Amino acid sequence: MTNFEFQNPVKVLFGKGQIENIANEIPKETKVLVLYGGGSIKNNGIYAQVMNALSNHTVFEYGGIPANPEYEVLMGAHRLIKKENIEFLLAVGGGSVIDGTKFLSGAATFNGIDPWQILAEGIPTVKGMPFGTVLTLPATGSEMNSGAVITKKVTQEKRVMGGKGLFPQFSVLDPNVVKSIPVRQLQNGVIDAYVHVLEQYLTYSHPAKLQDRIAEGILQTLIEVGPDIVKNPSNYELAANFMWSCTMALNGLIQKGVPTDWATHMIGHELTALHGIDHARTLAIIGPHLYQHQFENKKEKLAQYGHRVWGLSNSSTEETAKEALTKTIEFYHLMGMKTKLSENTDNFDATSKIVFDRFEERGWKELGENNAIGPKEAKEIVELSH
Repeated sequence: MTNFEFQNPVKVLFGKGQIENIANEIPKETKVLVLYGGGSIKNNGIYAQVMNALSNHTVFEYGGIPANPEYEVLMGAHRLIKKENIEFLLAVGGGSVIDGTKFLSGAATFNGIDPWQILAEGIPTVKGMPFGTVLTLPATGSEMNSGAVITKKVTQEKRVMGGKGLFPQFSVLDPNVVKSIPVRQLQNGVIDAYVHVLEQYLTYSHPAKLQDRIAEGILQTLIEVGPDIVKNPSNYELAANFMWSCTMALNGLIQKGVPTDWATHMIGHELTALHGIDHARTLAIIGPHLYQHQFENKKEKLAQYGHRVWGLSNSSTEETAKEALTKTIEFYHLMGMKTKLSENTDNFDATSKIVFDRFEERGWKELGENNAIGPKEAKEIVELSH
Protein backbone atom coordinates (compact mmCIF):
# COMPACT_ATOMS: atom_id res chain seq x y z
CA MET A 1 0.00 0.00 0.00
CA THR A 2 1.40 3.41 -0.95
CA ASN A 3 1.59 6.36 1.46
CA PHE A 4 -1.44 8.64 1.50
CA GLU A 5 -3.21 11.46 3.30
CA PHE A 6 -6.96 11.35 3.73
CA GLN A 7 -9.16 14.15 4.96
CA ASN A 8 -12.80 14.54 3.99
CA PRO A 9 -14.42 17.45 5.84
CA VAL A 10 -17.93 17.10 4.37
CA LYS A 11 -20.72 16.80 6.92
CA VAL A 12 -23.36 14.40 5.59
CA LEU A 13 -27.00 14.73 6.66
CA PHE A 14 -28.50 11.45 5.46
CA GLY A 15 -32.13 10.34 5.61
CA LYS A 16 -35.75 11.41 5.59
CA GLY A 17 -36.56 15.03 6.34
CA GLN A 18 -32.94 16.22 6.49
CA ILE A 19 -33.53 19.12 4.11
CA GLU A 20 -35.10 21.16 6.92
CA ASN A 21 -31.82 20.97 8.83
CA ILE A 22 -29.86 23.09 6.35
CA ALA A 23 -31.08 26.10 8.34
CA ASN A 24 -28.77 24.98 11.13
CA GLU A 25 -25.76 24.77 8.83
CA ILE A 26 -25.76 28.30 7.39
CA PRO A 27 -25.39 31.41 9.61
CA LYS A 28 -28.70 33.29 9.67
CA GLU A 29 -27.35 36.67 8.56
CA THR A 30 -25.77 35.15 5.46
CA LYS A 31 -26.75 36.02 1.88
CA VAL A 32 -27.42 32.69 0.17
CA LEU A 33 -27.54 31.95 -3.56
CA VAL A 34 -29.59 28.84 -4.34
CA LEU A 35 -28.49 27.18 -7.59
CA TYR A 36 -30.45 24.58 -9.51
CA GLY A 37 -31.00 23.10 -12.96
CA GLY A 38 -34.04 22.95 -15.21
CA GLY A 39 -36.61 23.56 -12.51
CA SER A 40 -37.78 20.03 -11.71
CA ILE A 41 -37.21 20.81 -8.02
CA LYS A 42 -40.20 23.16 -8.22
CA ASN A 43 -42.43 20.26 -9.27
CA ASN A 44 -41.28 17.57 -6.86
CA GLY A 45 -41.46 19.55 -3.63
CA ILE A 46 -37.72 19.91 -3.02
CA TYR A 47 -37.64 23.63 -3.84
CA ALA A 48 -40.41 24.33 -1.34
CA GLN A 49 -38.60 22.37 1.36
CA VAL A 50 -35.37 24.28 0.74
CA MET A 51 -37.05 27.68 0.72
CA ASN A 52 -38.95 26.87 3.88
CA ALA A 53 -35.69 25.89 5.58
CA LEU A 54 -34.11 29.18 4.47
CA SER A 55 -37.05 31.36 5.48
CA ASN A 56 -34.87 33.34 7.90
CA HIS A 57 -32.08 33.92 5.39
CA THR A 58 -31.65 36.42 2.57
CA VAL A 59 -32.02 34.21 -0.49
CA PHE A 60 -31.24 34.74 -4.17
CA GLU A 61 -31.82 32.19 -6.93
CA TYR A 62 -30.09 31.15 -10.15
CA GLY A 63 -31.58 28.35 -12.22
CA GLY A 64 -30.99 26.84 -15.63
CA ILE A 65 -27.65 25.11 -15.04
CA PRO A 66 -27.60 22.44 -17.79
CA ALA A 67 -26.79 18.74 -17.53
CA ASN A 68 -23.18 19.45 -18.47
CA PRO A 69 -22.58 22.68 -16.54
CA GLU A 70 -21.54 25.31 -19.05
CA TYR A 71 -19.03 28.03 -18.32
CA GLU A 72 -21.09 30.56 -20.26
CA VAL A 73 -24.21 29.89 -18.17
CA LEU A 74 -22.28 29.83 -14.90
CA MET A 75 -20.72 33.21 -15.58
CA GLY A 76 -24.21 34.73 -15.27
CA ALA A 77 -24.33 33.39 -11.72
CA HIS A 78 -20.79 34.65 -11.15
CA ARG A 79 -21.89 38.18 -12.02
CA LEU A 80 -24.86 37.88 -9.65
CA ILE A 81 -22.55 36.75 -6.84
CA LYS A 82 -20.41 39.85 -7.32
CA LYS A 83 -23.36 42.21 -7.70
CA GLU A 84 -25.25 41.05 -4.60
CA ASN A 85 -22.22 40.27 -2.42
CA ILE A 86 -23.33 36.67 -1.97
CA GLU A 87 -21.67 34.89 0.96
CA PHE A 88 -22.84 31.28 0.68
CA LEU A 89 -23.80 29.00 -2.21
CA LEU A 90 -26.35 26.19 -2.00
CA ALA A 91 -26.46 23.65 -4.83
CA VAL A 92 -29.84 21.93 -5.10
CA GLY A 93 -29.45 19.30 -7.77
CA GLY A 94 -27.32 16.49 -9.09
CA GLY A 95 -23.67 16.38 -10.01
CA SER A 96 -23.95 19.01 -12.72
CA VAL A 97 -25.43 21.65 -10.42
CA ILE A 98 -22.94 20.74 -7.68
CA ASP A 99 -20.01 20.87 -10.12
CA GLY A 100 -21.21 24.24 -11.39
CA THR A 101 -21.42 25.48 -7.82
CA LYS A 102 -17.85 24.33 -7.20
CA PHE A 103 -16.73 26.35 -10.20
CA LEU A 104 -18.53 29.40 -8.81
CA SER A 105 -16.97 28.79 -5.40
CA GLY A 106 -13.52 28.80 -6.97
CA ALA A 107 -14.28 31.69 -9.34
CA ALA A 108 -15.53 33.86 -6.45
CA THR A 109 -12.08 33.86 -4.86
CA PHE A 110 -10.01 33.74 -8.08
CA ASN A 111 -7.73 36.72 -8.63
CA GLY A 112 -7.13 36.23 -12.35
CA ILE A 113 -8.82 37.92 -15.30
CA ASP A 114 -10.85 34.98 -16.62
CA PRO A 115 -12.06 32.17 -14.31
CA TRP A 116 -11.72 29.70 -17.21
CA GLN A 117 -8.01 29.82 -16.41
CA ILE A 118 -8.77 27.69 -13.34
CA LEU A 119 -9.69 24.83 -15.69
CA ALA A 120 -7.45 25.54 -18.67
CA GLU A 121 -4.33 25.86 -16.50
CA GLY A 122 -5.27 23.33 -13.83
CA ILE A 123 -5.15 25.85 -10.98
CA PRO A 124 -6.26 24.23 -7.69
CA THR A 125 -8.70 26.12 -5.50
CA VAL A 126 -7.19 26.32 -2.03
CA LYS A 127 -9.96 28.46 -0.54
CA GLY A 128 -13.32 28.95 -2.24
CA MET A 129 -16.60 30.55 -1.24
CA PRO A 130 -18.37 28.28 1.28
CA PHE A 131 -21.18 26.14 -0.11
CA GLY A 132 -23.43 23.23 0.70
CA THR A 133 -25.47 20.79 -1.36
CA VAL A 134 -28.91 19.19 -1.41
CA LEU A 135 -28.48 16.12 -3.59
CA THR A 136 -31.41 15.39 -5.91
CA LEU A 137 -29.76 12.89 -8.28
CA PRO A 138 -27.30 10.26 -6.98
CA ALA A 139 -24.55 9.57 -9.52
CA THR A 140 -21.35 11.58 -9.48
CA GLY A 141 -20.36 11.63 -5.82
CA SER A 142 -19.70 15.37 -6.19
CA GLU A 143 -21.59 15.96 -2.95
CA MET A 144 -18.68 14.49 -0.96
CA ASN A 145 -15.56 15.32 -2.95
CA SER A 146 -13.65 18.35 -4.19
CA GLY A 147 -13.63 17.74 -7.95
CA ALA A 148 -15.72 19.22 -10.75
CA VAL A 149 -16.03 19.04 -14.54
CA ILE A 150 -17.10 22.10 -16.55
CA THR A 151 -17.92 22.50 -20.24
CA LYS A 152 -17.04 25.47 -22.44
CA LYS A 153 -19.66 25.34 -25.15
CA VAL A 154 -18.05 27.74 -27.58
CA THR A 155 -14.91 25.57 -27.90
CA GLN A 156 -16.57 22.19 -27.20
CA GLU A 157 -14.20 21.53 -24.29
CA LYS A 158 -14.88 19.68 -21.07
CA ARG A 159 -12.23 20.26 -18.39
CA VAL A 160 -11.67 19.27 -14.77
CA MET A 161 -10.89 21.32 -11.66
CA GLY A 162 -10.40 20.68 -7.97
CA GLY A 163 -8.57 21.62 -4.79
CA LYS A 164 -9.07 21.33 -1.05
CA GLY A 165 -11.15 24.52 -1.07
CA LEU A 166 -13.92 22.82 -3.07
CA PHE A 167 -15.31 20.38 -0.51
CA PRO A 168 -18.93 21.19 0.41
CA GLN A 169 -19.36 22.24 4.03
CA PHE A 170 -22.35 19.91 4.21
CA SER A 171 -24.44 17.70 1.95
CA VAL A 172 -28.04 16.64 2.46
CA LEU A 173 -28.81 13.13 1.17
CA ASP A 174 -32.52 12.33 1.44
CA PRO A 175 -33.33 9.09 -0.43
CA ASN A 176 -36.94 10.24 -0.84
CA VAL A 177 -35.82 12.45 -3.75
CA VAL A 178 -35.05 9.35 -5.84
CA LYS A 179 -38.74 8.60 -6.49
CA SER A 180 -39.07 11.64 -8.78
CA ILE A 181 -36.00 10.90 -10.93
CA PRO A 182 -36.65 9.87 -14.59
CA VAL A 183 -35.64 6.36 -15.64
CA ARG A 184 -32.82 7.52 -17.91
CA GLN A 185 -31.20 9.47 -15.10
CA LEU A 186 -31.50 6.53 -12.70
CA GLN A 187 -29.78 4.33 -15.28
CA ASN A 188 -27.07 6.95 -15.70
CA GLY A 189 -26.59 7.25 -11.95
CA VAL A 190 -26.02 3.54 -11.43
CA ILE A 191 -23.48 3.30 -14.26
CA ASP A 192 -21.72 6.54 -13.36
CA ALA A 193 -21.11 5.28 -9.83
CA TYR A 194 -20.16 1.80 -11.08
CA VAL A 195 -17.46 3.18 -13.39
CA HIS A 196 -16.20 5.52 -10.68
CA VAL A 197 -15.40 2.43 -8.66
CA LEU A 198 -13.84 0.60 -11.61
CA GLU A 199 -11.52 3.54 -12.30
CA GLN A 200 -10.11 3.14 -8.78
CA TYR A 201 -10.20 -0.65 -8.68
CA LEU A 202 -9.73 -2.20 -12.12
CA THR A 203 -6.01 -1.52 -12.50
CA TYR A 204 -3.40 -4.09 -11.42
CA SER A 205 -2.99 -6.34 -8.40
CA HIS A 206 -1.71 -4.66 -5.23
CA PRO A 207 -1.66 -5.44 -1.48
CA ALA A 208 -4.30 -2.90 -0.34
CA LYS A 209 -6.84 -5.54 0.59
CA LEU A 210 -9.40 -3.41 2.42
CA GLN A 211 -9.71 -0.86 -0.39
CA ASP A 212 -10.40 -3.71 -2.82
CA ARG A 213 -13.03 -5.26 -0.57
CA ILE A 214 -14.84 -1.95 -0.08
CA ALA A 215 -14.76 -1.31 -3.83
CA GLU A 216 -16.10 -4.80 -4.54
CA GLY A 217 -18.87 -4.27 -1.98
CA ILE A 218 -20.00 -1.07 -3.72
CA LEU A 219 -19.96 -2.83 -7.11
CA GLN A 220 -21.99 -5.76 -5.79
CA THR A 221 -24.50 -3.41 -4.19
CA LEU A 222 -24.98 -1.49 -7.43
CA ILE A 223 -25.43 -4.75 -9.35
CA GLU A 224 -28.02 -5.84 -6.80
CA VAL A 225 -30.05 -2.65 -6.49
CA GLY A 226 -29.45 -1.03 -9.90
CA PRO A 227 -32.07 -2.83 -11.98
CA ASP A 228 -34.58 -2.71 -9.13
CA ILE A 229 -34.26 1.01 -8.38
CA VAL A 230 -35.10 1.76 -12.03
CA LYS A 231 -38.30 -0.28 -11.70
CA ASN A 232 -39.23 0.87 -8.20
CA PRO A 233 -37.69 4.26 -7.35
CA SER A 234 -40.24 4.79 -4.56
CA ASN A 235 -38.74 1.98 -2.49
CA TYR A 236 -36.94 3.86 0.28
CA GLU A 237 -34.45 1.12 1.19
CA LEU A 238 -33.46 0.60 -2.44
CA ALA A 239 -33.08 4.35 -2.84
CA ALA A 240 -31.00 4.65 0.32
CA ASN A 241 -28.59 1.91 -0.77
CA PHE A 242 -28.35 3.37 -4.27
CA MET A 243 -27.71 6.89 -2.99
CA TRP A 244 -25.07 5.93 -0.44
CA SER A 245 -23.29 3.68 -2.95
CA CYS A 246 -23.00 6.60 -5.38
CA THR A 247 -21.55 8.82 -2.64
CA MET A 248 -19.11 6.19 -1.38
CA ALA A 249 -17.94 5.47 -4.91
CA LEU A 250 -16.18 8.82 -5.18
CA ASN A 251 -15.58 10.38 -1.77
CA GLY A 252 -11.87 9.54 -1.88
CA LEU A 253 -11.88 6.56 0.47
CA ILE A 254 -11.30 3.66 -1.94
CA GLN A 255 -8.63 5.43 -3.98
CA LYS A 256 -6.21 5.98 -1.11
CA GLY A 257 -3.06 3.87 -1.21
CA VAL A 258 -3.94 2.25 -4.55
CA PRO A 259 -3.25 2.83 -8.26
CA THR A 260 -6.03 4.55 -10.20
CA ASP A 261 -6.88 4.84 -13.88
CA TRP A 262 -9.32 7.66 -14.95
CA ALA A 263 -8.49 7.33 -18.67
CA THR A 264 -12.05 6.19 -19.38
CA HIS A 265 -13.29 9.48 -17.93
CA MET A 266 -10.81 11.65 -19.80
CA ILE A 267 -11.70 10.07 -23.15
CA GLY A 268 -15.39 9.98 -22.29
CA HIS A 269 -15.42 13.72 -21.54
CA GLU A 270 -14.51 14.35 -25.18
CA LEU A 271 -17.53 12.35 -26.40
CA THR A 272 -19.81 14.51 -24.26
CA ALA A 273 -18.13 17.72 -25.41
CA LEU A 274 -18.30 16.74 -29.09
CA HIS A 275 -21.61 14.89 -29.31
CA GLY A 276 -23.58 15.78 -26.18
CA ILE A 277 -23.77 12.14 -25.07
CA ASP A 278 -24.73 11.70 -21.40
CA HIS A 279 -21.63 11.38 -19.23
CA ALA A 280 -22.48 7.93 -17.87
CA ARG A 281 -23.19 6.68 -21.38
CA THR A 282 -19.77 7.80 -22.58
CA LEU A 283 -18.25 5.73 -19.76
CA ALA A 284 -20.23 2.69 -20.89
CA ILE A 285 -18.95 3.24 -24.43
CA ILE A 286 -15.28 3.79 -23.63
CA GLY A 287 -14.73 1.58 -20.56
CA PRO A 288 -15.16 -1.89 -22.10
CA HIS A 289 -13.09 -0.96 -25.13
CA LEU A 290 -10.36 0.52 -22.96
CA TYR A 291 -10.28 -2.73 -20.94
CA GLN A 292 -10.05 -4.65 -24.21
CA HIS A 293 -7.23 -2.41 -25.46
CA GLN A 294 -5.36 -2.66 -22.15
CA PHE A 295 -6.25 -6.32 -21.54
CA GLU A 296 -2.70 -7.55 -20.91
CA ASN A 297 -2.14 -4.84 -18.29
CA LYS A 298 -5.49 -5.39 -16.59
CA LYS A 299 -6.20 -9.11 -16.90
CA GLU A 300 -5.04 -10.06 -13.39
CA LYS A 301 -7.37 -7.51 -11.81
CA LEU A 302 -10.15 -8.31 -14.29
CA ALA A 303 -9.91 -11.93 -13.16
CA GLN A 304 -10.09 -10.93 -9.47
CA TYR A 305 -13.10 -8.77 -10.29
CA GLY A 306 -14.67 -11.73 -12.10
CA HIS A 307 -14.12 -14.10 -9.18
CA ARG A 308 -15.15 -11.77 -6.36
CA VAL A 309 -17.86 -9.59 -7.90
CA TRP A 310 -19.40 -11.88 -10.50
CA GLY A 311 -18.70 -15.24 -8.83
CA LEU A 312 -16.93 -16.67 -11.87
CA SER A 313 -15.03 -19.93 -11.46
CA ASN A 314 -13.05 -20.37 -14.67
CA SER A 315 -9.71 -22.08 -14.19
CA SER A 316 -7.52 -19.68 -16.13
CA THR A 317 -6.86 -16.01 -15.43
CA GLU A 318 -7.38 -15.10 -19.07
CA GLU A 319 -10.73 -16.87 -19.38
CA THR A 320 -12.04 -15.34 -16.16
CA ALA A 321 -10.88 -11.87 -17.22
CA LYS A 322 -12.62 -12.17 -20.58
CA GLU A 323 -15.84 -13.43 -19.03
CA ALA A 324 -15.72 -10.62 -16.44
CA LEU A 325 -15.55 -8.12 -19.31
CA THR A 326 -18.54 -9.83 -20.96
CA LYS A 327 -20.49 -9.70 -17.68
CA THR A 328 -19.75 -6.00 -17.36
CA ILE A 329 -21.05 -5.25 -20.84
CA GLU A 330 -24.18 -7.33 -20.15
CA PHE A 331 -24.79 -5.34 -16.96
CA TYR A 332 -24.43 -2.07 -18.87
CA HIS A 333 -26.96 -3.32 -21.42
CA LEU A 334 -29.31 -4.38 -18.63
CA MET A 335 -29.08 -0.84 -17.27
CA GLY A 336 -30.08 0.63 -20.65
CA MET A 337 -26.61 1.56 -21.92
CA LYS A 338 -25.56 1.24 -25.56
CA THR A 339 -21.87 0.39 -25.53
CA LYS A 340 -20.83 1.49 -29.00
CA LEU A 341 -20.24 5.06 -30.16
CA SER A 342 -22.09 4.37 -33.41
CA GLU A 343 -25.19 3.45 -31.37
CA ASN A 344 -25.14 6.84 -29.65
CA THR A 345 -24.38 9.20 -32.54
CA ASP A 346 -24.31 9.11 -36.34
CA ASN A 347 -21.60 11.75 -36.52
CA PHE A 348 -18.66 9.76 -35.16
CA ASP A 349 -16.21 9.42 -38.06
CA ALA A 350 -13.89 12.27 -37.02
CA THR A 351 -14.14 11.67 -33.28
CA SER A 352 -10.98 9.58 -32.84
CA LYS A 353 -8.88 12.13 -34.77
CA ILE A 354 -10.23 15.02 -32.67
CA VAL A 355 -9.52 13.09 -29.46
CA PHE A 356 -5.96 12.42 -30.70
CA ASP A 357 -5.41 16.10 -31.51
CA ARG A 358 -6.75 17.30 -28.15
CA PHE A 359 -4.63 14.84 -26.18
CA GLU A 360 -1.61 16.00 -28.17
CA GLU A 361 -2.36 19.69 -27.57
CA ARG A 362 -2.76 19.13 -23.82
CA GLY A 363 0.30 16.93 -23.47
CA TRP A 364 -1.74 13.98 -22.17
CA LYS A 365 0.74 11.22 -22.93
CA GLU A 366 0.75 9.12 -19.74
CA LEU A 367 -2.82 8.41 -18.65
CA GLY A 368 -3.95 5.25 -16.90
CA GLU A 369 -2.49 3.35 -13.98
CA ASN A 370 0.57 2.35 -16.03
CA ASN A 371 0.96 5.70 -17.81
CA ALA A 372 0.36 3.67 -20.97
CA ILE A 373 -2.40 5.71 -22.63
CA GLY A 374 -1.51 8.71 -24.75
CA PRO A 375 -2.97 10.31 -27.89
CA LYS A 376 -2.33 7.27 -30.08
CA GLU A 377 -3.89 4.81 -27.61
CA ALA A 378 -6.88 7.10 -26.96
CA LYS A 379 -7.51 7.26 -30.71
CA GLU A 380 -7.33 3.46 -30.96
CA ILE A 381 -9.75 3.01 -28.03
CA VAL A 382 -12.28 5.36 -29.65
CA GLU A 383 -11.94 3.48 -32.93
CA LEU A 384 -12.54 0.17 -31.13
CA SER A 385 -15.76 1.64 -29.76
CA HIS A 386 -17.23 2.27 -33.23
